[in-house]
Amino acid sequence: MSPGPDHLPEADGPAPSPEPPGSGDGRRETATERMDRNWSELLQELRVTQTGTQILTGFLLTVPFQQRFDQLDSSQRGVYLVLVVLAMVATALLVAPVALHRRLFRRQRKALVVSQGDRLARVGLLVLGLVLTGCTFLLFDVVLDRETAFAAGGFVGAVLLLLWYLVPRILARDTDPPGQMPGATPR
Repeated sequence: MSPGPDHLPEADGPAPSPEPPGSGDGRRETATERMDRNWSELLQELRVTQTGTQILTGFLLTVPFQQRFDQLDSSQRGVYLVLVVLAMVATALLVAPVALHRRLFRRQRKALVVSQGDRLARVGLLVLGLVLTGCTFLLFDVVLDRETAFAAGGFVGAVLLLLWYLVPRILARDTDPPGQMPGATPR
């Protein structure tokens, strides 16, 4: 009797584990394969956010060298400086998973790298959302007035909250197994 598709020769590595309870994605992969896939997916997401964050940060760093910068009032300058710091923090948080991976590379800590990288990316997105909201506020404050700036910043903040937090949470609730926290990463 020849081995079926569920039995791989030892030379090819361990057989894929049966689908873990609650994964529901139909994949038959080992825990290592799953961590590798999760890491790869996280890196793809980080590539998108890192590029945008770095461009935004670079733009913010050039603002003081523009002629109109001297026309900003003290509140606007304060908001600008807070935005520069937040942009730097967002950049650091979104690049940190790569640094973490470099430090723990080949130490059989992929699960730790993936879970911590995920946390860093989530906090990085939160800070990036603050930067985007704050930039909108500052732009409208400079071009129009403070009242309009609060409305525009609030609108952008609400859209980001909706798209980056509420919609994914609602969609995750539809796919999470009973008893698991919505959006929690299955172990």
